[in-house]
Amino acid sequence: MREGEALAFTLPAVIPLLLFWLGPLVYIVYLSFTDWDFMSPEKEFVGWGNYTYLLGNPDFYQALRVTLLFGIGSVIPIMVGGLLLALLLNSKLRGSSIYRALIFSPWITPTVAVSIVWSWIFQPDVGYANYVLKLIGITGIGWLQDSQWALVAVLIVTLWKSIGWAMIFYLVALRNLPSDLLEAASIDGAGAWNKFRHITIPLISPTTFFLAVILTIQSLQAYDQINVMTQGGPAGSTRTLLYMYYQAAFEAFDVGQASAVAVLLILLCVLLSAGSFWLGRKMVHY
Repeated sequence: MREGEALAFTLPAVIPLLLFWLGPLVYIVYLSFTDWDFMSPEKEFVGWGNYTYLLGNPDFYQALRVTLLFGIGSVIPIMVGGLLLALLLNSKLRGSSIYRALIFSPWITPTVAVSIVWSWIFQPDVGYANYVLKLIGITGIGWLQDSQWALVAVLIVTLWKSIGWAMIFYLVALRNLPSDLLEAASIDGAGAWNKFRHITIPLISPTTFFLAVILTIQSLQAYDQINVMTQGGPAGSTRTLLYMYYQAAFEAFDVGQASAVAVLLILLCVLLSAGSFWLGRKMVHY
């Protein structure tokens, strides 16, 4: 009877999981072994052909490189910046509630709207970014039209939008630190740096672990800002694996190759998340 009751309670959660997660996942793995264009009534089975083509395609490795660069260039600065802002606002700073609201507000703003505004800011001739650079004597940068700066521009937008979100989590973690432990460390003569290194960092490590995993997954899913600002260009300098999937599926109508990219992206997500989980456990036990 208890087993039946347990099954009845879990079915409402399991059924949607099977229908909307596991089912599509199995189907996309199947599609990755076919040649299909969305419209043909039949799907031609090609075996490992799509994977062989991708692994021999330089564009795939360029997209993989951009994906990893985007992940490293967004996750680490967001976490470090969020922690620094949290430390600043956790102090007795006057007007900290206003600053918190201002810094967090980009997170609740739609990414498409943010990307459009930043596209105007990064305009090489009339954009505000180059105007500010000229004031300090730096020659204007091509930003979104320059393959050396386009990814940097997208990272700036991503950092600006997400740093407040990480800050909120760190603020909560900092305010939950046991005050008696910090006071005891002060009595023992520990300075601010030693307290931060040996008490604060280890105690907020669960939050760091959580943010590392979530931000890693979000970096692999980044699409809106790339689509609006650069469309993967110039010269593929901002084309991630997810955007490569979009181009293969909805521009080239090559569902097989797009599905193969999706499967490889899922594997990459699993590997990076597992790596973050491993590092997070190390930090928790530190």
